[in-house]
Amino acid sequence: MPLEDGDPLRPRGRQLNGEVSGIPRLRGMGDSSLRSTTAPGGSRTDVMAEGWEPGPALGDGDVNPGGAPQRAWQPEEALMTELSELVQKVVKSSSWWERHGMDISILACSFLLLPAGFLCLRSAQAIPFLAGVLTLGVVHHTLTVKGSHLASHNALTESKSWGKVWAIFFIELCSAFTVEQATYNHVKIHHGYTNVIGLGDSSTWKLPFLNRYVYMFIAPLAVPILTPLVALDLLRNVEWKAALRTLCCMFLGFYCHYWLLLHVSGFQSPWSALLCMLVTRSLLAHPYIHVNIFQHIGLPMFAADCKPKRIHLMSLGVLNLPRNPLLDWSFGHSLISCHVEHHLFPSLSDNMCLKIKPIVSHYLKQKKLPYNEDTYSSRLWLFLQRYEELMVHAPPITELVGIQ
Repeated sequence: MPLEDGDPLRPRGRQLNGEVSGIPRLRGMGDSSLRSTTAPGGSRTDVMAEGWEPGPALGDGDVNPGGAPQRAWQPEEALMTELSELVQKVVKSSSWWERHGMDISILACSFLLLPAGFLCLRSAQAIPFLAGVLTLGVVHHTLTVKGSHLASHNALTESKSWGKVWAIFFIELCSAFTVEQATYNHVKIHHGYTNVIGLGDSSTWKLPFLNRYVYMFIAPLAVPILTPLVALDLLRNVEWKAALRTLCCMFLGFYCHYWLLLHVSGFQSPWSALLCMLVTRSLLAHPYIHVNIFQHIGLPMFAADCKPKRIHLMSLGVLNLPRNPLLDWSFGHSLISCHVEHHLFPSLSDNMCLKIKPIVSHYLKQKKLPYNEDTYSSRLWLFLQRYEELMVHAPPITELVGIQ
């Protein structure tokens, strides 16, 4: 999460002059070109991250993948409009179950698994105990990652009022983060300025003082500890009422987990309960960190004053991973195999992103736009090989000429 970018003449993931190919070289008029290097495989924003309004997008233009014949550019707005209409037809013809019910059921099933997980931890035998740890770990990540992500985009319900309630529940109570900052940083900045240097370039996930092995394999274990600490620091940027609400929700979420481990699971000491909390909350922390960097870092980066329009920004700067049953359940399709679709239409639920995936992939490939895909193992190997370049040094800015 090999790239399928419409470039039939370049082997995907092959290194060319020290760079990894995978994004086509696009030519506009005359010698104007777009050239990019990619991996194999509350403020206002000028990008409508949450709306259906079609933003300007790259046209059907002079695509020259590996020397293919050039064609004239279409107006950028026309492509996003056309794709939005195709997607809206699918959404309007879908039932409530497809739009929201499937994902709500997954979250509900996770809640129903909580008693079994806590009770399994009472066992003195290894297999039931480990089953309890696994159950609570998967449930925790389903609620905090999938639930929080859908709630931040108001994709769980069509009601804004209920959307706010679910956002507070999943983001603050379950995830120990403040709704205002989570929504601003993820929806407004990351989605509005995907892969724009200094804004939505995923730089918040970089810790350049750590070496590659510590960052990739050891540091993720600290995510359950770092998350509330970062959240507490961000409370300085919100109103006191929101900060107080967040503190109450954070305390309630942690205390409920701790109390259940003591009184339901039967842990005898506070330290053993806290250790169990750390283990379950960090169970899927490695793929959580990896997914967040694999799908954007290493792809083309842009300066704020010369970024492409919406459809091209998302097709260039977002990558899909293959489907994985565990991660699909815990993180959701929109964070794994349908990340491109999610960035183009962020208000859709995970199940709807999966449903429109064939339409989006076919459309982008038909218009000779990149549709980036890669395997988890390939991206992991890439980051281990090029960690200094991708995670320590500032990434190179992709030059855009003649298509703005």
